[in-house]
Amino acid sequence: MERGRPSLTALAAATHRAAHQILEGGRIFADPLALRILGMDQETVRHKAQQDPLSRQMRLFIAMRTRFAEDALAAAVQCGACQLVVLGAGLDTYAYRSPFGERLRIFEVDHPATQAWKRHRLDEASIPSPSWQTFTPVDFERETLSEGLKSVGFNPSQRTFFTWLGVVPYLSTEAIWSTLSFIAALSNRAEVVFDYSYPPESLSPESRVSHDARAARVDEIGEPWVTHFEPEELCAKLLTVGFLEVEDLGPPQLVGRYFPNRPTSSAKKGGHVVRAATA
Repeated sequence: MERGRPSLTALAAATHRAAHQILEGGRIFADPLALRILGMDQETVRHKAQQDPLSRQMRLFIAMRTRFAEDALAAAVQCGACQLVVLGAGLDTYAYRSPFGERLRIFEVDHPATQAWKRHRLDEASIPSPSWQTFTPVDFERETLSEGLKSVGFNPSQRTFFTWLGVVPYLSTEAIWSTLSFIAALSNRAEVVFDYSYPPESLSPESRVSHDARAARVDEIGEPWVTHFEPEELCAKLLTVGFLEVEDLGPPQLVGRYFPNRPTSSAKKGGHVVRAATA
């Protein structure tokens, strides 16, 4: 991402979330603020989605990863989690529609330029920032998450849930493991949900064509995918850095969970969603 410019992939993800509300009626993931914060009318969003042959696959994956994360968060709050850290928040709207109110303090972490853009979008859409939400500007590649959170009153001794959606593929392995190690080292139980994809060279020819087309787009706008994982290696390293529970859902598991009446996906490799938790 160019310095001083908001993330264009964050805009694309927000457009997919809004399109899911319009084209699938929010069947997997309902977000009444998705279109409003985006600042586009329904026909514009519909046209963008329908003109893009790759749009539906990515749109449904984004809906599934968001639903998975928010379901896991709700379960964690019922078990005592009282802080949520949204890493790479983009135009995520959870803080503005949270059902937990003051029970759950929410820290939105993002690149300063992207966060400034979001705050402008919130003002334009007349969406107020609630008392339980705190903006936390952090450049993942240049400063630590610990430093950023400490400056805004994050309590490392309280049970915390982290969401990190649509971010990991764009970061260096050093930045990724620095963040995950920080989460794993917190003194109270911590959970994180993030997504990743397989190394492109391990994909089938058909999946590789789709992957390469999407990769070319993000590379063209200066936000390339740089990191991929093999599931077994990722799980092993998560356990090594201190996580005790690892739940990893690939295409067959995601389709089976969110489209139970459809045949299980034949694609074994593609986008994965992981939930990792400490003691």
